[in-house]
Parts: sequence; C-alpha cells; structure tokens
Amino acid sequence: MPKENQTYPENSPEAELQKTLALLKREKQEDLNQYRQKILNSSLDERRRDGLCWYPVNLLKHYLSTGEKYVLEVERTNRTSESHVFAAGKAISFFVNAGGKVDEATERASGVINWVKGNRMRFTLNAEDLPDWLDDGKLGIDLLFDEASYKAMETAMRQVMQAGGRSRQLRDIILGYKTPAFEPQKVRENAALNPAQQEALSNALAARDVAIIHGPPGTGKTTTLVQVIKEVLKEEKQVLVCAPSNAAVDLLCDKLSEIGLQTLRIGHPARVNEDMLPYTLDARAANHSSYKELKQMRKRAEELRTMAMKYKRNFGRAEREQRKLLLREATVCKDQAEQLEYYISYDIFDKTQVFAATLVGSNGHPILADMNFRTVFIDEAAQALEPASWIPILKAERVIFAGDHRQLPPTIKSFEAAREGLAETLFEKSISRTEAAGVPAAKMLEVQYRMHQTIMNFSSRQFYDDRLKAHDSVREALLLPDEPPLEFIDTAGSGFTEQQDPESRSTFNLEEARMVMKHLAYLLERISLTAVVEQKLQIGVISPYKAQVKVLNELFDEREEWKSIKEQVDINTVDAFQGQERDVIYISLARSNENGEIGFLADVRRMNVAMTRARKKLVVFGDSATLGNNPFYNQFLDYVQEMNAYRSIFELIYE
Repeated sequence: MPKENQTYPENSPEAELQKTLALLKREKQEDLNQYRQKILNSSLDERRRDGLCWYPVNLLKHYLSTGEKYVLEVERTNRTSESHVFAAGKAISFFVNAGGKVDEATERASGVINWVKGNRMRFTLNAEDLPDWLDDGKLGIDLLFDEASYKAMETAMRQVMQAGGRSRQLRDIILGYKTPAFEPQKVRENAALNPAQQEALSNALAARDVAIIHGPPGTGKTTTLVQVIKEVLKEEKQVLVCAPSNAAVDLLCDKLSEIGLQTLRIGHPARVNEDMLPYTLDARAANHSSYKELKQMRKRAEELRTMAMKYKRNFGRAEREQRKLLLREATVCKDQAEQLEYYISYDIFDKTQVFAATLVGSNGHPILADMNFRTVFIDEAAQALEPASWIPILKAERVIFAGDHRQLPPTIKSFEAAREGLAETLFEKSISRTEAAGVPAAKMLEVQYRMHQTIMNFSSRQFYDDRLKAHDSVREALLLPDEPPLEFIDTAGSGFTEQQDPESRSTFNLEEARMVMKHLAYLLERISLTAVVEQKLQIGVISPYKAQVKVLNELFDEREEWKSIKEQVDINTVDAFQGQERDVIYISLARSNENGEIGFLADVRRMNVAMTRARKKLVVFGDSATLGNNPFYNQFLDYVQEMNAYRSIFELIYE
C-alpha cells in the first residue's frame, strides 16, 4: 500500500489522488467533530432540540422482516413539532434510560432507519435478537456517526493509487491523463428512445473505457440508462449498477425489474425500500430450494450446542467426552450450514444479471467483493463523492456515468475540503477533461418531458446552452386554461425582513411564508379542493432554509380546511426534492436584507433543482432588492419580466 507521505510526480494521477485522500480525511474529521459537538458533547435535551435525538419514544410494534431481521416501529411522544435530521438509511443507536437520570442511556443497540414519516420511525436492528431491556425504562434514539463509509472510501483511494493493469488504465482515462477510445458506433434502433437518447445509447455501447449520459431535469435519464443496461446485457452476462443513495438504487431496481431483468439488490435490509425487499439476497435465499435444508442444519447445530451446555463443570470423564462429542458435532453441523449458505448465495449470484448497490455498498457481500465486471454503471454520478465512486470502478473494465452536474453537488461538511477540490466529482472531471482532450465522452439528452416550456426556458438558457426542448405532451400543458405557468412575487419594499432562528441559525421569513400560504389559498380556490383530490394533483412548497420549511409547515397545518389534501402537499428543502417533480411548485427564497446577502443561494445549482421540479406551475417568492446584485438572479428577474410573469407583493397584499 502507498505510504501516506509518499511523494509522487507533480501532475500525476497518484499525486491528484493523494490530495483527494487528504481532503477526504479532512472531511471525515470535520464530520466527526460536528458529530461529537452535536451528540457526544451535548445533553439529551440539547440533542433532542437539535433534531439529533428522539426521546422518549413509544414502541408501537416489532416483527421479523423477510431477511429475518427484527424491525421496530416507534413514535416520539413529545416535542412533535421539532425538526430533525433522521432519514432512511442512517445509522442510529436505540437506547433505554433505566436509571431515571435524564442523560443516562443504560443499554444501547445499533440499527438502520427504514423510513421516517411524521413522528413515526421504523428501523431494523443489527442484532440477531430483540433487546431484553425494552420494558426497563424510557426509550430513545440517537444518530450514529458513519465510520464504515469513510473506511470503505479510504481503502478504495489507496487501492486506486497503487492500481495496476486495467484498473490503472481506466483510472488514468477517467482522470484525463489518457484519451478514451471508442469502437465504431453500433446502430441499435430502440423504440423506447428519442433521437438524443438513442445517440447516448450508441455512444455508451461504443465506449471502450468511459461514457457519460448527461441528463438535465425531465429528459428521461433513468429511461435511457435502463435501456443501455438492457442492450449491454445482450453481450455481457452480468453488470454492476450503483448510485450514491439507497433511494436512487431502489428506483433503478424497480425500473430494471419492470423490463424483466434478473436484478439483485445488495445492501442492508433496512436501507432497502420495502417494495424492493423481494429482490434482496436474504429474500432470494429464503425462496431457494435448499433453504429449508439450511434452516434444519442451523437448528440442529443449535440443539447440539444446547445439549452440550447442559453438562455442568463438575462431571466425570464420560460426561466430559460426551460434551466434546456434542460440541464437535455442533461445529461440523455449523460448518456444513455455512457451506450450504455459501452455495445458495453463489447460485443466486450466478443467475443474477444486474447487481444493484450503493457506491459504498458495492463491496457489501463477500462474493461480490471478489467479483469484477466488464461494465459498471454509476447513476446520479454528479452527486457522488469521488472516493465513493472509485469503490465500484475498481471492479470495472469500463464505466458508464449518468447524471447532471448542473444540479445539486455532493453534500460536504468541510467548507475547506469542498473549496480545495472535494466538491468536484468524477462525473465533472470526466466531462471537462475528455472535452479538453478533444474526445468528449458525454452525450446530453435534450428533450424534456416534465415542464411547460416557460418553466423550462430559463434553466435551459442558464445551464444547458439553450439546448433543451419541451416535448409536445408538456410544452403548453397548463394547470387551468387561464393559469399562467410562471409567477415571480417580488417582496421588495414590503418590510418582510429575514430573521435567524437562534437555535439552528437557519434563516426564515415569517411574513413571506404567510404570503406564500395566501397565494396557495387563492390557487386552491380556483382549482377547488375537490378537484385537487380527484385529479390527484401534487403540490410542492420548497425553501432552501430548514427554518423557513418549519414555518411553512406550521402555517399549512393551521388551516383545517386543507386536511383533505395534506397527503398531496410536500413542504421541504431543495435537497429533499432532488429527483422529484410536482404539478405545482412554490419556492420561498426567504432572504431579505439591506446588504444584499444571499448566503448559499449563491450556489445557483440549488435554484436550478428547485425551479425544474414544476410541471405546470411555478411560483417564486423573493426580494428583488436583495437578489438583484447576483448576476444569476438578476437575469432571472429579466426573464420573468420578459415572460410577463412579474408581480409585486403589494398586488397580493391588497387582493
């Protein structure tokens, strides 16, 4: 393995990777410092206030899942309006306070969250059995630090630094130190794809080393990727498909299974959507023809061990020999069970066409850890940290990336690590460096099937060289015949000044939030609540700031008349809406100050994501005086004037 302080030639792949590894370590330290500050060095009450702990919780139910793991469902019983950071896939510590002291956790068990809905959470325990302390005191849940993911990324970085053979060649091509090669393009007509998607398919099939599917919002990136995978499997027995998040992997599994591909979902059962559980190894093993025999072997081994342990310490020679025989037989039976379990896994793996896992989870099974693939696919690659991307790439002879670097980047805790290069993904490096080498590996999808053209056009101009075209099915699709598809409500001059939450230090703007709800009320009145329910219209209310999201949720919940549509309205941050779409989108930018400070709104990719979630209507609330100093928002203000979509807040106040 390379030494941490080893010197490599300047401008070499190894030197670049060494720097990335150092940045990853800085990120890990910052993440750990924040965790310690928020979890280890704070009281239970502080953790609860910061959304890092649920306490107390009631245990609603528990059961054995398909993978024979215990699943528990709990509900928090107080402070139910507090925001939190718990989400599916995160590691947690389940604890009991049996001693009566507020901050004392007397027993703990680790687990992984399946889902969080309102004040309820479902999670899977890592232990084989239920804790015996469930009735000993008040129960609670803490967030855990994700040490395993960092270890996996650091190991991959060291391996790719010293890689030889094909891995070394692929590494140098992806990083732009060598030029990618392409075979003569194979024309394969695919009725499911439009011309731009067809071109991306042909490009991927022709790539020897790397190909990139650049999919702006609504352009059918997932559809294209699934068809590429299908075509590749006509020539290759198996492929590996990865994405940074469990949700993205589950979506791909669903789409691949729909077209009849034998897909195996690798990963912790708790991190897999419940609909995907039949595709997991545990579920497939439970349905295997040899599984009954395996269960019998395990049961027999346990029975023999139990019989042996019945002998006490003070016994004679004959009893001692009998115990040895029983333990030996139990060991033999256990070894046979392990061999049979390995055979079942191998048999399932051999019949699988698509292995699907998160980037970090792509080494998540001993058999998979030893496998290599002709082609590895990485979806949502523009959201993936470079060190995580190398984990599956080390198994590949070629890589096909899919994503959009004009949307949200990876989440990075360390500002310095992000600024010094960790925020740049392999997806971005591959696009820019292959273009610079004169052999661009990327093909952009150009026809979008989501948005009215007025909603689409600004993003198309700003981010995609004005190349996006709205499909006929959505180009003029309106919510109502006379309902404009785009509105900007300017709060300048209203006195709706931003405030900062003293605890979370997040920005909110109460008066702007009230006006958002007033505008929504008028819109719902024009549509009618009955029509919203009958037509199953989906509405999203987005703000970049968690404090504003909290205020918007509280204001929505105050309106009793909206209870019938609560399930059709989502109010959340921009990040939570990535990859989603709604018929109607409201955006509350919240910022309004005399200094023109817009904070992380300056990352305009976040705004690109927010605006491109809407199908038929987009309403943006913001203060032009605060936003206008930024070139991007100034151009947006010009655009809404051009589209006759500008409205002053005073029009709404006096309606």
